[in-house]
Amino acid sequence: MEKRKQIRSAKDLVVYQKAYQLAMMIYEVSKSFPPEERYALTSQIRRSSRSVCLNLREAWAKRRYQAHFISKLTDCDGENSETDSSLDFAHDCGYISDEQHVQLTSLSNEVGKMLGSMINHPDSFLISRR
Repeated sequence: MEKRKQIRSAKDLVVYQKAYQLAMMIYEVSKSFPPEERYALTSQIRRSSRSVCLNLREAWAKRRYQAHFISKLTDCDGENSETDSSLDFAHDCGYISDEQHVQLTSLSNEVGKMLGSMINHPDSFLISRR
């Protein structure tokens, strides 16, 4: 029988780890975006991808209150969707390849599905009141 690893912080969540991986991959690929995108697409896609992780940390801190927890997870989902749209712009502007687009949007989609599951089934993450 496999013993499940105890989750001590949001960093232990698979969704956090995947969102963090996505943000770091976006950081690396966006280094090659043209200089005229520095204050537009580059900063926007970096901000939205990082916000998924940051909002997950906030959601984790609010696990005592279901409505707050779900609200912060919903913020995560919105930021992830924004990241996905920015990836489409980056691709269509020719800043990332077809392969990079598929890889990054697939990971974003995976994060989105995991967030959706947490939003729809928050009880196993909440701190029970005794």
